[in-house]
Amino acid sequence: MRFILLIYANEADWETKSPAEKEAVMRDHATLDADLQKAGKYGACDALQSTRTATSVRIRNGRTLVTDGPFAETKEQLGGFYVIDAQDLDDAIAIAQRIPPAKWGTIEVRPIWEM
Repeated sequence: MRFILLIYANEADWETKSPAEKEAVMRDHATLDADLQKAGKYGACDALQSTRTATSVRIRNGRTLVTDGPFAETKEQLGGFYVIDAQDLDDAIAIAQRIPPAKWGTIEVRPIWEM
């Protein structure tokens, strides 16, 4: 069963981390990636650029509205994701717990709707 693990955290928190802290986080991500690949559970993983680079597109009453910025103002922003193959929700949660930003942000675990 495929899941997407959405990584939410306050972008400002990342900016306050020291270079050594950032390096440790990236090392933990690399270890998780390697472990998932070895276990045949890795689908994809990427980080997103800052919400300052976001553009939102909406269609209302047949008109396209394009605005700078993310969909909504929130305390935590979507910063990246993993797509994984997991046995079940419990397995997906166990993997989500290993994502470094779970320590200061939120990891949303959602099954992928296979179409």
